[in-house]
Amino acid sequence: MFKGKLDFKFDALGRLLRPSSPPLIGVDISSSAVKFVELEDAGRGKYRLERYVIEPLSKDAVVDGNILNLDQVSDAFRRGWKKLNSRVRNVALALPTAAVITKKIAVPAGQREDELELQVETEANQYIPFALDEVNLDFQVLGPSPTNKDDVEVLIAASRKEKVEDRVAAAEAAGLKAVVIDIESHATQAAFELLAQGMPDGGHDQTIAIVDVGTSVMNVNIVRNGESVYLREQPFGGQQLTQEIQRHFGLTAEEAEIAKRTGGLPENYEAEVLQPFMDNLALEVSRVLQFFFTSSQYSSVDRLLLAGGCAAIPDLDEAVTRRTQVPTFVANPFAGMDVSSKIRARQLQADAPSLLVACGLALRRFDPT
Repeated sequence: MFKGKLDFKFDALGRLLRPSSPPLIGVDISSSAVKFVELEDAGRGKYRLERYVIEPLSKDAVVDGNILNLDQVSDAFRRGWKKLNSRVRNVALALPTAAVITKKIAVPAGQREDELELQVETEANQYIPFALDEVNLDFQVLGPSPTNKDDVEVLIAASRKEKVEDRVAAAEAAGLKAVVIDIESHATQAAFELLAQGMPDGGHDQTIAIVDVGTSVMNVNIVRNGESVYLREQPFGGQQLTQEIQRHFGLTAEEAEIAKRTGGLPENYEAEVLQPFMDNLALEVSRVLQFFFTSSQYSSVDRLLLAGGCAAIPDLDEAVTRRTQVPTFVANPFAGMDVSSKIRARQLQADAPSLLVACGLALRRFDPT
């Protein structure tokens, strides 16, 4: 897994791949909101959800993972941080998976870190389509090479500097310190490991699709035994439902978004707008699975986990199950956790599927490696 903390000594993706254990808050910057999650150690190998906040972002502040309006994102950080009412100022952030180039290489074992850094820079020149002074670069030794006992396998990761710097700047504007930068897909997998504990045999030897439906993009991460075997972004999300509400009932974009979240729409909403959207979403999930089957050695998926804001739509899991013939469940990474008495259970139930990335980032507090 992508691990590390921010330290620009190696002009790194923040020494993203280095271990970090200070108390910290996981913060997910999505297209629709800045989401904060703080976890505590509850003892006996359990965690406690201490507090969380979802602070909405104005439209087009973040598009396709790119921060287009830093001031608006910084303001959302400040508002969210104030509402969170936490003393912890260290945060873990994540880059969109598509914004990070990763490559596994094999290098001779036993090298000093400065030797390894030099070799990583040399290797990175072959795989990164940008000048090295334009990127944040980092690496992590994964372990012995599976093909040569004298080598170790190393993960190289790189991202354009502005991708990292924008996120760090937004946090710093709220008086927070970014100590970890991760990748969204890896944060999702960290949260998934909690979910897997509640599955038969802990999810072992099962092929599981995690489908995170965001505002405009559906991120699909298919995992097996802790390893990602397929990643895909599908251009489909909750924005389509907002637009259809807007068109069908003659509302502004803002009015449609509020109505979608709070209700109060005419009686024909469910039959004429919501159900067709659910059917389309299920169809898109089915298409992604077909792409997976035709481009890999796999021909089936054992279960599917729905995440993102759309996952809270009642009976969406059943619609996806009918279309894909794959048992589908709504992801709640906090299901096995203790929860602070300050958190309302019903609200958490609705919000939990959209907090998968933020939860995975918050777990970095307990990362022992």
